[in-house]
Amino acid sequence: MPELNNFVAVDWRSGLDRCYFFFKDTHTYTRFDLGDNKVPEGYPKAINAGNWDTVHSKLSNLRFGFTTTGISPAERFGFDSDILWFFYYEEGIPTVCKYDQDTDTVNNVFPLADSIWHQLLPFFERIVAGTWWQQSPHPRLFRFLMNDGHCLSLNLATGKLTQEAVNNKTWPGLAPYTDRIITAVQSDRTFADNYFYIFLTNNEYLRYGLQTNRLLAGPMPVDDVSWPGLLRD
Repeated sequence: MPELNNFVAVDWRSGLDRCYFFFKDTHTYTRFDLGDNKVPEGYPKAINAGNWDTVHSKLSNLRFGFTTTGISPAERFGFDSDILWFFYYEEGIPTVCKYDQDTDTVNNVFPLADSIWHQLLPFFERIVAGTWWQQSPHPRLFRFLMNDGHCLSLNLATGKLTQEAVNNKTWPGLAPYTDRIITAVQSDRTFADNYFYIFLTNNEYLRYGLQTNRLLAGPMPVDDVSWPGLLRD
């Protein structure tokens, strides 16, 4: 069984909900359809301009990514619908790509320092996963996990950024696994609680509840029962 490593998972909300997995070593990607609970035939595929527009060549340097829906533009007086934010290095510079899911094209590219995410800059190298925490009373709250046992909370509405240790107050149940986190992705489930799937080394994952803010299950094996087709070569 192939071992998952050096990959980044992101969520997709335009149309049918799905997750994308980018395998950086092979410059390939896989689509996991949440409704069907499987990877369709034909994946993984090579990443190229035909499927990821002009950002395709940057995805081997991808650090993390997540989706927002109509919450905050990257520039004043702009408007966002379903936007996938790709965070990566470009010529050594932390960069963010604003990818429009509704048109399936790159909308814009910014140096991280010049974007709405500029407060992440001092932590960029350590961030392994991020997600929109829209279930909170603060609809522009985002949370990030880092590879040093710490986490960030960023409220775009107030501009407040908080750095804390991962513990039973901030991420209940997650502390024993912080040194094993590879990536994570949110499952935005209609009429049901949302999950944050946190992928670990050794082909394991955790299921974390966003509404309840606690670990619900895991570690569990990543295999053809839990994630059908994800380990396909």
